[in-house]
Amino acid sequence: MSDARRTRLLDGPILKTLAVLAVPNIAASFLQSGMSVVEGAYLGWLGTVELAGVALVFPLLMLTNMLSGGAIGGVVAGATARALGADDDARAQEILRAAVLIALALATVMALAILGFGRALYGLLGGEGVVLEAADLYGDRLAAGIFTLWLFNVLASLLRGSGDTIRPAIALGCVLVLHAVIAWVLIFPAGLGIAGAGLAMPLAYLFGTLGLSAWLLSGRAAVLVKPGPVTGRVLVPLLRQGTLAATQSALTISMALIVTAIIGRLGTHWLAGYGIGARLELLMIPVIFGVGGALIAMVGVNVGAGRRRRAIRVAWTGGAMAACIVGSIGLIGSVAPDLWGGLFTRDPETLAAVATYLGIVGPFYAFFGLGLCLYFASQGLGSMVWPVVGTLLRLLIVVAGGTALVATDAATPQAVFAVVAAAMAFYGMFIVAALRLGPWRS
Repeated sequence: MSDARRTRLLDGPILKTLAVLAVPNIAASFLQSGMSVVEGAYLGWLGTVELAGVALVFPLLMLTNMLSGGAIGGVVAGATARALGADDDARAQEILRAAVLIALALATVMALAILGFGRALYGLLGGEGVVLEAADLYGDRLAAGIFTLWLFNVLASLLRGSGDTIRPAIALGCVLVLHAVIAWVLIFPAGLGIAGAGLAMPLAYLFGTLGLSAWLLSGRAAVLVKPGPVTGRVLVPLLRQGTLAATQSALTISMALIVTAIIGRLGTHWLAGYGIGARLELLMIPVIFGVGGALIAMVGVNVGAGRRRRAIRVAWTGGAMAACIVGSIGLIGSVAPDLWGGLFTRDPETLAAVATYLGIVGPFYAFFGLGLCLYFASQGLGSMVWPVVGTLLRLLIVVAGGTALVATDAATPQAVFAVVAAAMAFYGMFIVAALRLGPWRS
C-alpha cells in the first residue's frame, strides 16, 4: 500500500475519505445489480413463466454473491486491510493465495449442491410444471460456471481491502457490458431462452476475473502475487471468521427462501411480483456493500495500526451513510413501484404484486441498510457476533410470523410482507443497540 493511500485512510477526514472510497464501490454495485436488471428485462420479454422460474433460483444467486463478495470476500478484505495497516506485506500475499484456494473450494461445493439438489429445492419453494422446468434449466447452467463469480468477487474484495476501489469498479463495468451482449445473443438469436440467461452471467464474470488477475500479476497492485505456502496462521483465521460471516449470509438467504416458499403457494403472479420486488433488495445489498467495502478498508487499516477508537467512529459514520442511501431507495420504491416493476413486466397483476411488496416493505429498508452496513464494519473490527445474532433473530421473527399466518389460514401476501417489514426494522435496531452497548461502547 502506498504511503499516500495509507495516510489518507489513517488521518484523512472520515466522511470525505469514506465517500471517496465508497463512490466507486457504489457505482460498481449498481453495475453488478444492473446485470440482474438486464437479465430480468430480457426474461420479461419471454414471459411470466421465465420470471417465476428465475425467482425460484434467485435466492441461490443472492447467496453466491453474499458469500463470495460479502462474507468470504469481506473477511478477505478485512484481513488484507489489517495486514497492510500493520505493514505486513508477506501476510497480505499469503492472504491472496489462501483466498483463491477458499474461493475455488467453496465454488465447487456450491456447484455440486445446486446440480444435485437444486430441482428438489425449487419444488419445495412451490415450483411445479413449466415453472419448475424453467428454474432447473437456469439453475444448472448458472451452477456450471459459478466458480467465475466466486473468483471475481474474492479478487475484487482483496483489492478493495487494499484501498483500491477504482479497478474493481472498472472491471464490473466491463462485465456488465459483456453480460448484456452475451445474454442477448444466447437468449434470442441463439434461441436458448432461459438456459442462455443461466450461461451468460458466468461467461461475463470469466472475462472480469481474467482482467483482475492480469492486474494482480502485473506487480503494480498493493498486494503482490508471489509463490509460497498457505499456512494455518492465515488460513485458520480466514476460515473461522469466514464461517461466522457465511452464517450471516445463510441466515439471510434462509429467510428469503421461507418467504419465497410461502408466496410461491399464492400464485404465479404473486411469485413473479415478489421476485421482481426482491430484486430491488438485491440492488440494495451491493449498494450497502459499496459503503461496507469502504468501511472494511478504512476500519481494517486503522485497527491494524492500533487506532481502534477512530475505527469505531468510521463504522458509525458509514452505517448512517448506508441508512440514508438505502432508505431513500426504499421510499422511492414504495411511492412509485412501477418505476421498478415496469423494467421487468407490463402484466397488471404482476405489477400490482410488486406495488404491494414495495409499499409495505420499502419504507423499512433504511433499517436493513443500517444493520447490514454495520455487519461489514464489524468484519474490520472483529466484532461479528452481534450482527450475526441480529440476523438470526430476524429469521426467527419471519419463521414465527410465517408459521402463525399459515397455521391460521391468514397467509395473505399483505400479511407476509408485513412480517418481513417488522423483522427488518427489528434487525437494524437490535444491531445498533448491541454494538453500542457492547464491543463498540468505547
